[in-house]
This record gives sequence, C-alpha cells and structure tokens, in this order.
Amino acid sequence: MCLALPAEVVSIDRANETAVVTLGGVKKEISVALLNELEVGDFVLVHVGFALHKLSPDEAARTLRMIEEAGEDPLEELSA
Repeated sequence: MCLALPAEVVSIDRANETAVVTLGGVKKEISVALLNELEVGDFVLVHVGFALHKLSPDEAARTLRMIEEAGEDPLEELSA
C-alpha cells in the first residue's frame, strides 16, 4: 500500500527544492517544490517523494497513530 506519511523536516536545500525528512530515525530526501514556505522542524505529509502539505505536530502524531492502528508500518512505507 502506498500511503502519504507525516515526517519532520531536518534540513532544506532551497536551491534544489529538496529537504531531508525523518520518521522514527529513518531519513529520506524529498522534493519540496510543491510548498512555498517551509522551515526546519515543520512536519509535512510525504507521498512518493514529494512534500504535499504542512501539518501541525499534533496532526502528524494523530495520522501516524491511525496508520499504525490500521496495521501498517509507516517506517516501511517511508524507506520504500
């Protein structure tokens, strides 16, 4: 299953419109070309390597909880 996952932004490369995000210690480089304003520490919804939307930390935690309750492993999805 391919899910959109919340992850925290740990670094941003504005010149290349990319960022590194982390979820449970797994880091991944993604495109942030679809978002205008983004800062380190923000949470974003990631789908197929793109940040689609900014989330509050509470919304990110709630989303991860729902994914886990559905029996999915969010770390497996992010590292794919």
